[in-house]
Amino acid sequence: MIRVAVLGAGHWGPNLIRNFQQPPASVVTWIADADPARREAAALRFPDVRLTADAHEALGAPDVDAVVVATPTVTHYSFSRAALLAGKHVLVEKPLTASVAQGEEVCRLAEEQGRVLMVGHVFLFNPGVRRVREMLQAGELGRVYYASMVRTNLGPIRTDVDAAWDLAAQDISIASYWLDSTPLSVSASGGSWINSGINDAVFATLRYPDNVLVHVHVSWLHPRKARDITVVGAARMLILDDMNMAEPLRVYDKGVREDRAGSAWVNSFGTFRSSLREGDILIPRVALGEPLQRECAHFIRCIESGQEPLTNGKVGLSVVRVLEAMDRSARGDGRVEPV
Repeated sequence: MIRVAVLGAGHWGPNLIRNFQQPPASVVTWIADADPARREAAALRFPDVRLTADAHEALGAPDVDAVVVATPTVTHYSFSRAALLAGKHVLVEKPLTASVAQGEEVCRLAEEQGRVLMVGHVFLFNPGVRRVREMLQAGELGRVYYASMVRTNLGPIRTDVDAAWDLAAQDISIASYWLDSTPLSVSASGGSWINSGINDAVFATLRYPDNVLVHVHVSWLHPRKARDITVVGAARMLILDDMNMAEPLRVYDKGVREDRAGSAWVNSFGTFRSSLREGDILIPRVALGEPLQRECAHFIRCIESGQEPLTNGKVGLSVVRVLEAMDRSARGDGRVEPV
C-alpha cells in the first residue's frame, strides 16, 4: 500500500484525497494545509488522517511514500524539491513550476533520486481526449489544419497566476498530446481588468510542426462555462465538448472537395456550393469515468512498477516552456516568440 501525503486541502485537494484514499492500493496518511478551517473540514471527513499546518512535517514523516502537491503554483517548486530530497515520489498539480529554470531542476532531481515525478495534466486521462488521439493517430481526420480551444468560466479568479498559467496549461498539454509534438512558436495577447498585472483573459496562437495552428482562448471572466475544442482536418472535422457528459464527441464528415480539373472560375452560387462536401455527423461512444481517478491510479501504478508516467516531468516542463513564451509574447504586444 502506497502511503500518501496531500499538501493543500482547498479547491482541488479534497478530490485528490478522496481518490488516494483507496485501500489496498493507496491510503492518505497526512494532510497539510495552513488554513485552520480547511484542516477542520478535512478532520471531519477523514478522521483517521493526520493533519498539520506545516507541510514540511508531512514531507519528513516516515509513514509517507508519495507526496501530492495541490498548493498555489508559486509553491510547487519548493514543495516538490523538498519532497524529492526526502526520498518521496511526487505528483504535482499543473503547472509543474512557475518557471522553466525551476522545472528543469525538479526534473533533474527526480532523475537523480530515482523517484517518480508526475504532473497533474488531468485531461490527458479524459476518455474523450484519448479517443480523439486514437482517431488522429489512425489518420481519420486526414491532415490536421488547425484546432480551436475554448476554456472559459466566471471564476475562480486567482491572484497567484494569470488565466494562461491556470487554464491554458490544460489545452497546451492536450494539443501537444494529440499532435505528438511541442509548439515551435506562440503569439499571445491578454487583458487585465480585475487585478492589475494579472491577465483575466488570454488569446494565443500556437504554431506546431507541419504548419498546424492551435488557437487558445482562456478566461475566468466570462458568462458561460465552456470547455470545447474544434479540430479541422482535410478529411473530417470534430468537436469535443467536455461539458456534454452524454455525447462529448461529434465527428463531422465535412470538407472541401478539391477539383483541379474543373473550371477555375466559380460563376454561380451552385458551383460554389458544389465544392463543399457535406456528410454525416457521427457521435462515437466515449467511455465514462472520472479522469482524476484514472490519473491517481496511474500515479500509484508508476510507483509500483517503475514505469514512466504519461504526464511525466518532461511533459510538464514542455508546457511551462510554452507558458513562458506566451508571457514574453503578451508583454511584447503579441509578437511571435519561439518556444
